[in-house]
Amino acid sequence: MCSLCGVIGGDQHWTDAAARPGVFTRNVERLDRRRERARRVVAVNRVLAAFGMSLSDWQGSSFVLATRTGKSEMIEDLGHLWPAAERLAGRPCDPLDPALIARMESVSDG
Repeated sequence: MCSLCGVIGGDQHWTDAAARPGVFTRNVERLDRRRERARRVVAVNRVLAAFGMSLSDWQGSSFVLATRTGKSEMIEDLGHLWPAAERLAGRPCDPLDPALIARMESVSDG
């Protein structure tokens, strides 16, 4: 996604469910947007588990990223997730690593 979408789109991150006409139209109701946000947290946590971390929603406005050892960081949106994960882990965290994807696929197949 280019940075121009951030300027045109307003203050919401492009990954957030929005109630704009013609965009995410299934998320018109606030409850639907919260439900979609919860689904995204579940999906992200499947990947973060491989790095010993978890993400939780905070008041529907930001997220808390935490390690198993108790370190945590607030992040504004999912666009800030992977840089924060790398800071907390002290190592690279690549969600597109082919070995990680293969492990996740083998778990979901089995």
